[in-house]
Amino acid sequence: MRLALFQPDIPQNCGALLRLCACLGLEADIIEPCGFILGDRRLKRAGLDYLQDVRWQRHNSWDAYEAERKSRLILLTTAAEQPYWQFRFRPEDTLMVGRESAGVPETVHRAADARLVIPMRRGLRSLNVAQAAAIVVGEALRQTGGYASLEEPS
Repeated sequence: MRLALFQPDIPQNCGALLRLCACLGLEADIIEPCGFILGDRRLKRAGLDYLQDVRWQRHNSWDAYEAERKSRLILLTTAAEQPYWQFRFRPEDTLMVGRESAGVPETVHRAADARLVIPMRRGLRSLNVAQAAAIVVGEALRQTGGYASLEEPS
């Protein structure tokens, strides 16, 4: 399973998401341009020493990412109607979160194989992308048996 970050704006969120990937055994894709330099100290601070333990790939653009993509793209978006827990995940899926400031453009929405939402109370706009990814990644790993491949906690 993979986690794709579309043009992340906030280095702390990017670092937290890469740390999530390291801890849960997901690979990551970062689709540029980012709103910060990937070597940013805030990214490193949020990712701590876990960044060395995640396998990630940097893509210069959406078009470059899309040309290389080989898996089903599952977009997490407030514009979706299907709740994430009603979806049947596969181990080879890529879950994508959008930019903190603007989500993803319509071209990405159209390219997604599925669009999922985390239902929230009325009047509230969205969760932090790292929180949203953690919620859905947890369900995806549960459904696909992905936790079974992780080592026992120490």
